[in-house]
Amino acid sequence: MKTKIPIIIVVLALIGLFSAAFVVDETEQVVVTQFGRVVGEPVTDPGLNFKIPFIQEANYFPKNLLDWDGESGQIPTLGKTFIYVDTFARWRITDPLLFFQTVSNITGALGRLDDIIDSAVRNLITSYPLIETVRMTDRELDTFQMQGEELQDERKLSGVQAGRQMITRTIQAQARPKLEEFGIELVDVKIKRLNYIEEVRRAVYQRMIAERKQMAEKFRSEGQGEAREIEGDAEKELNRIESEAYRTAQEIKGKADAEAAAVYTDAYGRDPEFYSFMRSLEIYRETMDEKSTLVLSTDSEFLRYLKDYEVKKPEERDTEPAAPFAMDR
Repeated sequence: MKTKIPIIIVVLALIGLFSAAFVVDETEQVVVTQFGRVVGEPVTDPGLNFKIPFIQEANYFPKNLLDWDGESGQIPTLGKTFIYVDTFARWRITDPLLFFQTVSNITGALGRLDDIIDSAVRNLITSYPLIETVRMTDRELDTFQMQGEELQDERKLSGVQAGRQMITRTIQAQARPKLEEFGIELVDVKIKRLNYIEEVRRAVYQRMIAERKQMAEKFRSEGQGEAREIEGDAEKELNRIESEAYRTAQEIKGKADAEAAAVYTDAYGRDPEFYSFMRSLEIYRETMDEKSTLVLSTDSEFLRYLKDYEVKKPEERDTEPAAPFAMDR
């Protein structure tokens, strides 16, 4: 029995020792409390520390950056345009003692952040027109410039005086002093997302569709104009080619006719009487057939080569058919 007592004492001593010791990590800071009241200074340096076991308690708080994600909600701009605004922030605990005394824990701190940052966001969004919240500078938009003066005026928009970056900085400047009262440092605030409410969104989409249709119609009209110009040039070129071809053909034909006439002239010039005979035959062929009837005098020049022909009886003719006119010169 006496041997068990020292063992129990040693066990209790070890349990007390482990309960009294606590380790602070590089990313942590500790506030020691006794029955809910703060005892001593906060422990911010990493290492092994001790407290009274079973009486004192170590309250751990993170030392690194923490995130806050606000809920998106409808906020009217200066121009009474309702938009959904979603923001986020980064913060850290700089005074763990004040933090513990005011908000106690991370959950309480997030509630304070909701109230303070959301209030600052609403104040700033409602103080500026929509263009200030959407854009950071008033640089020219990288969009297609239409020809219509009305649409060009809309593209110019109004000048950006502050911009989104300045608005977020102002939100941070307004919220930071209020959060310092809780031992919190507000490191940064950003707008994560902006969007129109459903009614405004539909109107914006319809306007975008109308603008794109107007652009498409402009492209079509320009394309049709260029097509007409190309077709006109092609038709003009075709007419030029055809006219040159016709002129070349007529020149060739004229040269051929001239050469043929020269050949005929040379041939007929060697025997004028033969030429007269041939021309008379051509005239007879063109003016008379088996149904033609001519009433002429015997001394007519037209019958010059028909006066001395002989009409032979069939039995007197040669075996081969003779020419229509058997003429003796």
